[in-house]
Amino acid sequence: MEDLGAAVRRLANLLNLSTPAGLVLARAGRARISPGQRGLWYAESYELPFPVAGAFTVGNVIVTPGTIAGLGARALAHEERHTWQYMACGTFFMPLYLLAMAWSWLRTGDRAARNVFERAAGLADGGYDDVPVRSLRRLLERGVRP
Repeated sequence: MEDLGAAVRRLANLLNLSTPAGLVLARAGRARISPGQRGLWYAESYELPFPVAGAFTVGNVIVTPGTIAGLGARALAHEERHTWQYMACGTFFMPLYLLAMAWSWLRTGDRAARNVFERAAGLADGGYDDVPVRSLRRLLERGVRP
């Protein structure tokens, strides 16, 4: 039985259209879609080359080029935390995520280390390293490079 929080998240991500978008994307990537736990959808064997990730989430849809079982419990929990972020941000999640990714890259040279969404979902659980920040002053003096 689905708990109240998961039911609210499921409804919110349905109404903000992020879950329908995730299902369309999964279908476009020829993934096998099945209902998961706590109102989630699992999309396995995703075939599109983008994004480059072991898994990613759109609404309540967790998408992986592999299998959900192959992700492991920590990575699955990490991806489920992103579903709550979609609930909180609605249609603004993806542009906000891209800005957070750009900020992280600018500060660390890594797309996740200082991405507020990845940090809130648990860097280590998502398989990311916590990379130290670089000096913005030094970056501006010599020009931004990876």
